[in-house]
Amino acid sequence: MTSKLDQLREITTVVADTGDIEAVARLKPVDCTTNPSIVLKALGTPMFADAIKEAVAWGKKQGGNSDAVAAAVADRLAISVGAALSKLVPGRVSTEVDADLSFDTKASVEKAHGIIAGYKERGIEKDRILIKLASTWEGIRAAEILQKEGIDCNLTLLFSQAQAIACADAKAFLISPFVGRILDWYKKSTGKDYTPEEDPGVLSVREIYNYYKANDIKTIVMGASFRSAGEIEALAGCDRLTIAPNLLDELAKDEGKLERKLSPEVIKPVSKIAVDEKTFRWMMNEDAMATEKLAEGIRAFAKDLGILRTMVTKELQLAAA
Repeated sequence: MTSKLDQLREITTVVADTGDIEAVARLKPVDCTTNPSIVLKALGTPMFADAIKEAVAWGKKQGGNSDAVAAAVADRLAISVGAALSKLVPGRVSTEVDADLSFDTKASVEKAHGIIAGYKERGIEKDRILIKLASTWEGIRAAEILQKEGIDCNLTLLFSQAQAIACADAKAFLISPFVGRILDWYKKSTGKDYTPEEDPGVLSVREIYNYYKANDIKTIVMGASFRSAGEIEALAGCDRLTIAPNLLDELAKDEGKLERKLSPEVIKPVSKIAVDEKTFRWMMNEDAMATEKLAEGIRAFAKDLGILRTMVTKELQLAAA
């Protein structure tokens, strides 16, 4: 009997939600996705010691404000992690625009251009990269601009139908609706436990998937942020699923039968909804879970970005001493 992971790979593109080089080499996902937390964790391993030295040496040669130099070195390190991952996967690596730019469309676009340029310096073309942006109104507008330029985007921190519809309207390449964080909110709010079939995060992704397929929307749906293998199994057949190594290992060891839950052939008709800025902001205002989890996610990523920049600043100071 084949493992559930192998069965899943037959109907869903499996993405690794990690910057762990050894795990990616072992599990052989098609794509990899990173965020500031994952990058920070990867840089804490011996494997990236030389990359840190190289980036700091590069930073010493840069002029200008010390905070700007530290931010540039942090960007270089994020690209170092992404470049290492790109050697192990045949598909794409997602690299995130700074969380503190989540409400600045112009700056997000400029940062994305910088990320693409950084990869190009290493011989990695834009068709191997996805630019990750928070699914704020401003982030979605940045994605719309970048997509028109031929730069594909991954809209992350997505918790609601309003965000998903706005991303589709912007012709985003891919969205990452968060399953586990939605479940976290509802468990805290209601005090209840949920089976995978009742899981609010699972139901949210199923609703988005159905809306996209019913309206022939090409944007890829990639479920993310899983708390259990059961959540993953409940979304078997989704376009893509980005999964942490521990859950990939769990699925690889399970030789039970995996039932397909999502298919473009089994769709309920649903009408398209028009979502302009006013409608988007009102729908988000009415969705306490989505509003809270989006803000919380941006804060968490910004915090880890701050930790990375502080680490870089210390390394630059030591190098200058």
